[in-house]
Amino acid sequence: MPQSSTYHHGDLRAACLRAARELLEEDGSAGLSLRAVARRAGVSATAPYRHYADREALVSAVASEGYRELAGSLAQAHPSPSTPDELAAVAIAYVRFALEHPALFRAMFAEPCDPTSEERVAATAAISEYVRTIVAATFPGVDASALSTTVWALVHGLAFLHLDGKLDSSTPEVVAAQVSSAVHALFSASPAMSPAAAAVRPTA
Repeated sequence: MPQSSTYHHGDLRAACLRAARELLEEDGSAGLSLRAVARRAGVSATAPYRHYADREALVSAVASEGYRELAGSLAQAHPSPSTPDELAAVAIAYVRFALEHPALFRAMFAEPCDPTSEERVAATAAISEYVRTIVAATFPGVDASALSTTVWALVHGLAFLHLDGKLDSSTPEVVAAQVSSAVHALFSASPAMSPAAAAVRPTA
């Protein structure tokens, strides 16, 4: 394996991130450390410290990648959702991302992070703004900031309930039905959202 001296500045960082992602997939967060990343990347034990002050900084960098990939998955589900059904499709994509990348998802949301990481702060802010924007488009006239927090909390909770085996995740169809039903139930329960929810009923 190449030694750390053979890496250019950007290559070492990319190699460490690849190694960290591989370790997460194989062993979960328990197997993730700067020393383990160095071994996997084939560099000296001190090389990762050129980019990451500690494990939390490394986790923040991995999480930032995850947030960007999650944002891409949500946008792919629907580029500009404006109805409850379209918003439900985005929610399904969120939960599906969690189930397809469980270790990464837990690292993104359940691992200690570096609160000074500008990259992570920017990535999380992008997700938050995305949710706020689509909620505002779907339900004009409501408090978009407050409602987006409610919607995100619901969908995020559904993701972890599925990850932790509290809800049936036996097939993608079962997951989609559960998430869609929960999202529409929220819409129907609120007087402010009921007219919009009534306009587009969930499909079977």
